[in-house]
This record gives sequence, C-alpha cells and structure tokens, in this order.
Amino acid sequence: MVIATWNVNSIRARLPRLLSWLAAKKPEVLCIQETKVVDEEFPVAELQELGYQVAAFGQKTYNGVAIASLLPLQDVRRGLPGDESGEARLIAAGVGGFTVMSVYVPNGQEVGTDKYAFKLAWMEKLLAYLQASFFPQEPLVVCGDFNVAPEDRDVWDPELWRGKILFSDPEKQAFFKLLGWGLLDCLRLHHQEGGLYTWWDYRQGAFHRGWGMRLDHILATKPMADRCTEVIIDREARKGEKPSDHAPVLATFDFPASS
Repeated sequence: MVIATWNVNSIRARLPRLLSWLAAKKPEVLCIQETKVVDEEFPVAELQELGYQVAAFGQKTYNGVAIASLLPLQDVRRGLPGDESGEARLIAAGVGGFTVMSVYVPNGQEVGTDKYAFKLAWMEKLLAYLQASFFPQEPLVVCGDFNVAPEDRDVWDPELWRGKILFSDPEKQAFFKLLGWGLLDCLRLHHQEGGLYTWWDYRQGAFHRGWGMRLDHILATKPMADRCTEVIIDREARKGEKPSDHAPVLATFDFPASS
C-alpha cells in the first residue's frame, strides 16, 4: 500500500497535473493540502473517475485539506479540536484498518509575529488531539505540510535559515514533541542523508539551484512504521509548467489493503 502526501498549492490550478500524477502513480491514499476551495467546489467527480473516494475540508482562497482513497473512507473527522480560527487545516479518516490524517500546519509568516504564535499554538493543539484521541500503539499515519524543517540536513543552508521561520528552535521543538508522543518520521527510517527536500521557493531559481527544505512529512505510529518499507520524494512532479512549489512524498507500507 502506498500512502502519499502533497501540498498542491491550489487544486484548481494544479488539477490536470494532479490527475495525471494519480493515473501514473496510483497511490492507495493521497493526503492533499492547500486545496484553496470550499467543499462544494472540490473536483470530486474528476477524482472519482480515477476510482478515488474523496473527503474534503476546505475554505475559500486559503488552506484546505483532503484525503483521496481507493479504499472506503470511514469515520471522517474534520477540523482540529480546540482550534477556533475556522481555518481548514486537518482532516482524518479510517482507511483499511488504520487512521490517516492530512494536516496543513500554519506557515507562521515570521518569527515573533502573531501568526508565528498561532502556529506554535496550533501545533500544541495537534499534540493535545493526539494525546486525547489516539494511542501510540494503534495504527495511525499523519501526513502533510508541517511547515517545519526538523534538522540541519533538511535545509539547503542551515546557517542562513537558523532562527528563521520554518527552522526556528520553537518550531522544531514542537515537531519533535509530536515524535515524542509516539510518531516516527518514515523517511528517516530509510534515508539518513541530507539534500532530501520537498519544497523549493518559486523565486530565484531555487529548485534548479537545489535551494530546498524538507517541510512535508509522513509520520506514523510504530504499528505502521514497522510496516513502512520505503519512502521517496517525487522531485519530477516539481518540474514542468506551473508546478506546485512542493513535491509529493510517497511511503510504501506492507499493510493489508482491507480489513
């Protein structure tokens, strides 16, 4: 089973690319972020033509998350408990005997701002949600754009970024608290090297220069992480005309397709 995550940076702008990618890669589950559409305008029919069930939680212009699955979606939950902002940033569902969650952590804009404080508070609420609603011993996969590069090897120039948004110590500490609860970073189970990035700024030819960061993660509790056999970043999907600024991440699990 392949579980993927992709910040598409507007599903309407990226729909032809997304459909082509899904037809070629055929992941059983895709967690999507930054859909930027209300639920009524999500292209459900187009994904259904490829065999996907869709659960969406969106809003106009900003944010928005979704789960597309070739397997039945059950017990869909929208929104982060305790988050009163009204922003569409989390959706969870049961899929084939486990829970999958698509999250879009706030960017934070700049260290020290109100949006930065909101980001840290949101991550604390995410941790509280995990503590209250799940157990590390149950099969859970949390996918998405966390807007945090956790380690020096996840950033093209750590000294340039140190202390700045996406790479400040409080953000990294919040990320590692999620791991401390009982999540494992699936990519790091199989790849220890640096230079593995999922996001490149549109500006200054960052992609071609290799100026990237690893902001998109597939995290899993031990029952799922033990079944994870490979994780790849699909850099090819970042190439071409009008790409998202993020590349998809795909994790393969030796896990029953149904239960």
